[in-house]
Amino acid sequence: MRPGGIAHYCAPYLGALCLLNPALGRAAETSAAQAVHPERWPRLKPALPRDPDLESRIEALLARMTSAHKVGQLIQADIDSITPDDLAHCPLGSALNGGNSSPHGDKLAPPGEWLALADRFYDASLGAGGSSGIPLLWGTDAVHGHNNIPGVTIFPHNIGPGATRDPALIRRIDEITALEVRVTGLDWAFSPSAAVARDARWGRTYESRRTHSGAPLCRGDGGRAAGRARRRRPSVVSPPRWRPPPPRQGRRSIPSRD
Repeated sequence: MRPGGIAHYCAPYLGALCLLNPALGRAAETSAAQAVHPERWPRLKPALPRDPDLESRIEALLARMTSAHKVGQLIQADIDSITPDDLAHCPLGSALNGGNSSPHGDKLAPPGEWLALADRFYDASLGAGGSSGIPLLWGTDAVHGHNNIPGVTIFPHNIGPGATRDPALIRRIDEITALEVRVTGLDWAFSPSAAVARDARWGRTYESRRTHSGAPLCRGDGGRAAGRARRRRPSVVSPPRWRPPPPRQGRRSIPSRD
């Protein structure tokens, strides 16, 4: 019997089963509704044009990465549970200091110790045997100042600057935060947050950029101002209150103030 004939022969029986057992029919409908159709997904237009040289470097990098390297890029470990030496057999993509994590468990560790540990993670991620050549990123919750470091500038939570409706002020706040994150050797701040909370009963409404009247600060102006401040070299900022260690050769030397 031809394959088409088999389907034609079985179809009435499958229909009868669905009528006798509605659950089968619902399961079939659910399965169809959950089907994935990649061709329907919107196509994104990158903000930057494709660079053929960069694309070839990426392809070469992916070609020499092992499965362990690729899986490791998706994992972010807390610095309380991993050390730079662990990267020799656990090639992770990133680390973070979450909650009250700090270098060597010292909550009062000075900025120089944060920089030293960041250097160790960076060097270990590139120097380990079989390294993929991708440096480890260190992320931190510097949302309203680099608040894990003693002596840095702490700013009001987002709801405060949002109430001012002043994008220039928000940009200056984020410039200062970006500089203080940078001089401690950390690569990634989990901010800015352009969230707009719609229910004050939510426990973290203070992280939302809202005005005192409840109307959101224009997310375009405020969010863009904060984002530009985080990405670019700060122009006019207040110097940190602490004296950084002397500049050293290498990737993570302390940036100059000029």
